[in-house]
Amino acid sequence: MRVVVRFRPALAPMLGVLLAFTAPPAGANERVAVFSDTSRIASIGGSITEIVYALGEEGRLVARDSTSYFPQAALKLPDVGYMRALSPEGVLSVNPTGILALHASGPKEAVDVLKKSSVPFIEVPEHYSHEGIVEKIRIVGKALGVDAKAEKLAVETDKKLTAAEKQTASIKKRKRILFVLSAQGGKILAAGSDTAGDGIVKLAGAVNAVEGFSGYKQMSDEAIVTARPDVILSMKNAGPPILGDELFANPSIASTPAGATRKVISMDGGYLLGFGPRTADAIHDLAVSLYGNQVTD
Repeated sequence: MRVVVRFRPALAPMLGVLLAFTAPPAGANERVAVFSDTSRIASIGGSITEIVYALGEEGRLVARDSTSYFPQAALKLPDVGYMRALSPEGVLSVNPTGILALHASGPKEAVDVLKKSSVPFIEVPEHYSHEGIVEKIRIVGKALGVDAKAEKLAVETDKKLTAAEKQTASIKKRKRILFVLSAQGGKILAAGSDTAGDGIVKLAGAVNAVEGFSGYKQMSDEAIVTARPDVILSMKNAGPPILGDELFANPSIASTPAGATRKVISMDGGYLLGFGPRTADAIHDLAVSLYGNQVTD
């Protein structure tokens, strides 16, 4: 899932779509953990789709959302829209036998309609941590009825994540990172606690320079200066690009250690914040960009 897309424009109003469906009693899809029919699954969330492919169960997929662009083969599947701006009509139009959706898919009204439809709906929790990734794999595997495959992948991923985290264990001086989600109009939107940006920074052995708030919020010039980031971290291929020249033209950014050295790291959004099977590699790549040869294999 990827957090940046929540700031993209919403799709058209959905009132007409909502009224087009006659919903069964509330709770019809509550506590569903395993699909009874896994022949046509709609996958909502980039990491969910990646996990299905990593399990070798991609043949069960009938559709994906627009954040699911890895592996490249997934692009051949019908796209039912952006995970935070879903249309019930669009998702149900592919005639799925099950909907596997990452937590925070939306809007809430659309998800409520899908949950009340006759199609089983399984929501996968999202925790931006080592343990959260392993849990996600097991939940997806259980939903598809391939628990043994999921357990094998979960164990392998757990080992890779542990190894990736150990690579920065001996580093004494931790870099302070300002994760910038957007810099449009000169306004800095940064990652606080309880975010994917915060999670990946910590896994890579660094410190989130932002303190005092959770989620993604616009920072004042004073707050940016006080944060004293050594490095600016941003994403590529996930919304409007953040240009270095524009970023360092911001006086508050320019006055920080990161601004003085013009140190910015930009990585693919889905890779950096996917919290899926590739995250151990993303941790390694980010750590090397931050610490160079201090990273130990």
